Amino acid sequence: MSVTMPQPHEVGEAARRMRTAFETDEEFTAFRTAVLTYNKDWPCYSGFAVISEWDIARDGEPLFTEGLRALLLKSAVFALTGDERAAEIALPNPVDDVTHAMLAQPQMLTRMTERLGMTVIHQTDQEHLTYDTGGYTYACYVAAFGDEPPTRYWIDKGEVDRRLALLDIEHQKIGIRDNGLSHGFTFAPAPAA
Repeated sequence: MSVTMPQPHEVGEAARRMRTAFETDEEFTAFRTAVLTYNKDWPCYSGFAVISEWDIARDGEPLFTEGLRALLLKSAVFALTGDERAAEIALPNPVDDVTHAMLAQPQMLTRMTERLGMTVIHQTDQEHLTYDTGGYTYACYVAAFGDEPPTRYWIDKGEVDRRLALLDIEHQKIGIRDNGLSHGFTFAPAPAA
């Protein structure tokens, strides 16, 4: 069964309403603090590393905003279609990675979304890391938030792939293979105390 995707202006309207509700929820500040405090566990070879001159101190706050916007867009598509697969709209790697940090706060996120009547959709084996400027997600973002996604974080799939290939070359020089999926390091036993 094929689902007709809602028009970007419909997604935008729903996401704007959700954003207002989410950001005024009683636990929003605690949720934001928890996600940003968790940021030392964010690093990923294939996500944040594709951001030019990536720096968690500078990029953490803006990425939180972009991750929240991505979850709101996905939730809006789900609210309009009732279809989990349709809600897995295309995202760029760095933005998808920060949504994982948000999902790692399950108690607060669940309480907040239940209070607000929202459903957060994210299933890793269903996600689409195929974001392209000018595509459906882009149009929904502009409709929802009134501006274009920041290109520092909303990086097109082709450019992500190019940067990952460059990073893989550099990683291999120090023994890290497949952008962090394996390495050739042997660790000697710790000296006896």
